[in-house]
Amino acid sequence: MHVSRRTQAERSAQTRGALLASAARGLSRLGYGNLTLEQVAADAGYTRGALYHQFDGKEDLALAVVKWVASTWEHEVWEPAYREARDPLAILAALARGHVVYCRRDIARVIMALRVEFAGREHPVGQTIERIVSANAERFAALIAAGREAGSIPAGPPADVLAIAAIGAMEGIAIQVAGSTPDDEVMAQRAMLGMLGVAPA
Repeated sequence: MHVSRRTQAERSAQTRGALLASAARGLSRLGYGNLTLEQVAADAGYTRGALYHQFDGKEDLALAVVKWVASTWEHEVWEPAYREARDPLAILAALARGHVVYCRRDIARVIMALRVEFAGREHPVGQTIERIVSANAERFAALIAAGREAGSIPAGPPADVLAIAAIGAMEGIAIQVAGSTPDDEVMAQRAMLGMLGVAPA
């Protein structure tokens, strides 16, 4: 009995993961307004009924996708940057490289695409994205401030403004050249260092 329940839970998790990945691809390519639940389910290899078993509707699905992408970014970009680097400047450079590598996948642009689509609108999906972006900007600003205090990042624009600009530069590189391996990583790091006022090594 216990084994059966665990297998059911595993099947449910597998279904949910496939639907999230399918929806992320669809949202990245089509945006929220043009996304259809039928297509999301079909692309994942499931029925619309299976989708509704996991999600209440389009908004619930999009919110789940945004949180899922933010979580995978945390595990695949933010945490490794902290593991591999020791000082704030090296962490910021690692974040730039890691972000562009993450964005080689077609699921990764969903945050950028939806942020543009929901800009200036009162919508739960847009508000969730803005909270995620604002939290990241605060973390980037803290790293910039710490780097300036340590002397590895020169004085310049306010750390909070520079953090937003640096994130924008990372996203721009990801949109334009992600997938141009390995040059995308080189350009992402150079863009980050340039934004920080540090000459690339």
